Amino acid sequence: MQRFIGTGVALVTPFKDDLTLDIEALINLVNFNIENGIDYLVINGTTAESATISDEEKDQIIDVIIKTNNNRLPLVLGVGGNNTLQVVKELQTRDFSGIDGILSVAPYYSKPTQEGFYQHYKALASATDLPIILYNVPGRTAKNMEPVTTLRLANDFANIVAVKEAGNNQQQYNTLLKEKPSDFLIISGDDDLALGVTLAGGSGVISVIGQAFPKEFSTMINHGLQGNNKEGYEIHFKMMDIVDFIFEENNPAGIKTVLQELNICSNNVRLPLVKASSKLQAKIANYIKNSKLPILN
Repeated sequence: MQRFIGTGVALVTPFKDDLTLDIEALINLVNFNIENGIDYLVINGTTAESATISDEEKDQIIDVIIKTNNNRLPLVLGVGGNNTLQVVKELQTRDFSGIDGILSVAPYYSKPTQEGFYQHYKALASATDLPIILYNVPGRTAKNMEPVTTLRLANDFANIVAVKEAGNNQQQYNTLLKEKPSDFLIISGDDDLALGVTLAGGSGVISVIGQAFPKEFSTMINHGLQGNNKEGYEIHFKMMDIVDFIFEENNPAGIKTVLQELNICSNNVRLPLVKASSKLQAKIANYIKNSKLPILN
């Protein structure tokens, strides 16, 4: 699964002031990331505010990104939920032309047992031949998918090829890296831990901050993949503050504020999310104005 090694970015969904889709900004964001070293793009993930995107808007977003990408990078589409039958139906009925893989979030709110997680993903794996990236994010789903379950799925289903692990738990990463099948990818979902996980044997990251600083973040991850500890951490340390800032209140309000400061898209978000506070906006603006970012020419 070489297509999913390196730096993927979980794209935001840009909105105009009236909260309709900003297609021009989305096109610009996609091109900016492709031209600055990102390895693959993730569509309709959590950072895209997928919970507030209509089916019609989702189709439009997918179409725009596929056309803009023009086969330059692999594309991963978020297809998940806590209604297993509904997710299976989408996998069986959607046209996935132009899509290289699926990112499927662990069922949220329902708080399934570990066997429930297993049976959910078994149903998904049986419904499609596309590569599936599991997505464990207990801070949002309210239930951790434990390494034993992830590894059981990795061993039992050939098209479950990776996990985006976002529990911000270094020990859980270490267990997965130690016990995983040789061809199964451990992808960091935590920007702050991404370099360390990659240096320990991970396959890279699906990043939030990476879409604002694609050259810097992808260079850092490439250093990690090559085992260049010193060079990787030189970039990591310079980016630590901005990574902390974007998650200080909520995602994607933080990253959209960064993107607005970089004149890529507005910081508009849809309810129940609200824009970053004026205090955080000022902090981010000051950081970008006075920091050494971008740090690569």
